[in-house]
Amino acid sequence: MISHLSDPYRKFLFFVLFGCCLLPVVTPPVALCTGFLLTHFFGNPFARYTHFWSQSLLKLSVVGLGLGVNVSSVIENTHEGLGLTLFSIILTLVLGLVFGTALHLTRKTSHLVASGTAICGGSAIAAIAPVVNASEREVSVALGTVFLLNAVALVLFPIVGHTLHMSQHQFGLWAAIAIHDTSSVVGAASNFGTEALQVATTVKLARALWIVPVALISSLVFHNRDKKITIPWFIGGFIGMMLLNSYLPQIHPYSHTITSTAKAGLTAALFLIGAGISLQDMKQIGWKPLTLGIILWLVISVISLWIILSR
Repeated sequence: MISHLSDPYRKFLFFVLFGCCLLPVVTPPVALCTGFLLTHFFGNPFARYTHFWSQSLLKLSVVGLGLGVNVSSVIENTHEGLGLTLFSIILTLVLGLVFGTALHLTRKTSHLVASGTAICGGSAIAAIAPVVNASEREVSVALGTVFLLNAVALVLFPIVGHTLHMSQHQFGLWAAIAIHDTSSVVGAASNFGTEALQVATTVKLARALWIVPVALISSLVFHNRDKKITIPWFIGGFIGMMLLNSYLPQIHPYSHTITSTAKAGLTAALFLIGAGISLQDMKQIGWKPLTLGIILWLVISVISLWIILSR
């Protein structure tokens, strides 16, 4: 139900709320919900540009977060999460095939939903879709499923983490393994604590590199070896900023300001992501892809949580 507010007022309200989401008192879940409620009640006056703005701001923010990380911590966190990452990716892709067949979904839709769940949400889907020659409908369904579950995870995971009295390190590792998109991983982790944010960001971006082998295997399985495989550029940017922080002490006086700005940018990006979600989009997903996404997400979340808490 959209209010009949005139366009200038809707634009003014949009910018006011966007500006509020840059304030440190606004948490990532609140920003995401605010964007969604704005679109639901008043409509999004910048619907054509919201996706581009959100993705650009998100990627720049992730790059900026690299100045809060050093090489030694990345090596430690990546080494610890490597086995769990590989296990979860293989399990998710296999279960995606099994449950996708049981739900009578097309192989491409099942594979896209499973790849988005296994690696890094929308980035993985965008990279693998051309490799398997997925249709626009199959891509939009997979993206809608992943983005909807991302929104739920962003709100739900910190609550579960606090309820189970998880440590910062445990929660950061769990978020990186069990939440789809980098935006929601970083948003949930930053809402939990600074150490959780550092662990989650490093493990998640290392996890995103698995786009390459998964895409190569997908090209063989779907008999399409000619498509170019792309890696998200912000991973390289994050690594570059991390190296600067680790080996260039002169930049340290500016690191806190840049990382604080990056966190604010991330929260604002989640407002834009929320503004790009509508009830109409959710209805078009269909219950079968959504059921597959929920099953895969619950299995990986529960198993990874059990493994992390058992250590």
